[in-house]
Amino acid sequence: MTSVRLPLFPLNSVLFPGLVLPLNVFEARYRAMMRDLSAVPEDDRRFAVITIRDGREVAPTAMGMPDATLPTAEGPAAGFGDDPMRAFHTVGCIADAATIREKSSADDTGYEVLATGTTRFRLLSVEASGPYLTGEVEELADDEGDGAGALASGVVRAFRTYQKRLAWANERTLSSGQDLPADPSVLSYLVAAAAVLDVPAKQQLLEAPDAAARLARELTLLRQESALLGKLPSLPAVDLTRQPTHPN
Repeated sequence: MTSVRLPLFPLNSVLFPGLVLPLNVFEARYRAMMRDLSAVPEDDRRFAVITIRDGREVAPTAMGMPDATLPTAEGPAAGFGDDPMRAFHTVGCIADAATIREKSSADDTGYEVLATGTTRFRLLSVEASGPYLTGEVEELADDEGDGAGALASGVVRAFRTYQKRLAWANERTLSSGQDLPADPSVLSYLVAAAAVLDVPAKQQLLEAPDAAARLARELTLLRQESALLGKLPSLPAVDLTRQPTHPN
């Protein structure tokens, strides 16, 4: 596959294809990125979201995070060390910025962005010579793999059990009218995003070679998590219905 260079947006979370990503952009490097994206046609406002392995999503001295004891964090690679490539996982997701809205108030500069994950990619290199990081990325194929259909049926059942036990642990009523997608690839990404898992586990799901491998891993994780939830009296501070805006 051919590679392409895209603006690079590092996050402390994992974006999956088909999932919506709200962003509150206020750092200078990311404001510059959104200005540039706003200047191109709406159907070409793509950027590459990559998960941070070692570093800060927001520079320690960025707006809203003052720390006079630290040196001023400046430049596109602030917070990611001398070699940004080593600070990131190598598989990410291309995002399509459907909405880029500039904030107009004098005391609140920046952009509100609503993007959607589209395609997985492998990060080949990182360039830090401009106002923001860019990455050379190679898009990854999204194959179903052997046995994806059968695995999808098992994941649907396991996910329903997981939802019920999670709702019970949170002492909430489960809303049960929403159908899960029939397409194994779409299902694999939706379950990966909805399950309450840590970032390394979600990153492993994003990196799975195909939908069948992702569904097989999810089936194991859902059964493990359901068994654990069945033994817990409560599970505080977990809310699947909330989609926080990433402060960048």
